[in-house]
Amino acid sequence: MRCLPRALPAAVATIVACIALPAHAVADAGAETGGTAAAPAGGQAVSPTLTGGSLYGAASRSAAGPPPVVSVFEVPATVIAGKPPTVRLRVDSARPGTVRVKVILYRASAREPLIAIDMGWVLTARTFTVRWPRGTRLAPGSYHLAVGVHGHRTGPAHAFAHTSRAAQLTVAALATPPSPAAPQTPPGVPTPAQSAALGAVFPVAGAHNFGGPENRFGAPRTGHVHEGQDILTAEGTPVVAPLAGTVITTGYQASAAGYYAAEHTAVGLDFFFAHCMARSLLVKPEEVVAAGQQLCAAGQTGDATAPHLHFEVWVGGWRAAGGYAIDPLPYLEAWERKAG
Repeated sequence: MRCLPRALPAAVATIVACIALPAHAVADAGAETGGTAAAPAGGQAVSPTLTGGSLYGAASRSAAGPPPVVSVFEVPATVIAGKPPTVRLRVDSARPGTVRVKVILYRASAREPLIAIDMGWVLTARTFTVRWPRGTRLAPGSYHLAVGVHGHRTGPAHAFAHTSRAAQLTVAALATPPSPAAPQTPPGVPTPAQSAALGAVFPVAGAHNFGGPENRFGAPRTGHVHEGQDILTAEGTPVVAPLAGTVITTGYQASAAGYYAAEHTAVGLDFFFAHCMARSLLVKPEEVVAAGQQLCAAGQTGDATAPHLHFEVWVGGWRAAGGYAIDPLPYLEAWERKAG
């Protein structure tokens, strides 16, 4: 067995798996011990040189010509842990044809190969992509990726021409997404806890739940996002004003909110109540209401498939220029805790 010399960084002990030669080929090429050529008649031993690639045997150099050269070795400097990177190679040779290519992955901290890929005989002067074994996953760390090439036996000495290259590869851990920030209360309006201290009450006076992700504020809808929080409850459950205020408007939307009402309060929050049961609205525009006063009954009118209250909280005025909806859930949870 013969191996390539240690021409790569110290972490890469042997670039390619050893190449087996017939016994007569080794003898013809000149006996080598520990990678050193036999001494010529003049006396001093001749050491093989490494110049990008290395060629074994001075006698065969002129016969075989220059060794094949790895002219393209594209390896990304850094990739994210998991799927291995795309690695592109091209080997050029003075004699067009095929060459044997092997690619080996080492951990920078170890001398043993981690993954060895035998690409077989490939055409020279063509760029190709390394075929990683199916299911290969790379953990975070530092690696060396080495490629070794040898050509066919040529010349009377039956010597092999060898060439090699190596590159460093850093595999980074997948960044952990930051934890969602706690919702910030807009300036000028009470926090959920402050609104509860002001006497706010839960808008559904009966058993209820908040449903699933599709019922949350910001959930996707066709052409828009959900601007409120759904409160699932039995049909006919009273819907009440959380805080004292003035009714802005009432109305009906057959394909959207169904029967609805909107309320303005003096603390900077406006409320919107949708899907009220038919003929259950008990208030009219500009009517002053107290906290806990019933506005309607929960239903499923408009675009609804089950009885519930669609509840919105607005800052800067409901549907007003500059007004915008905020997540009602922190307020609802604060009011729910107070009631409990």
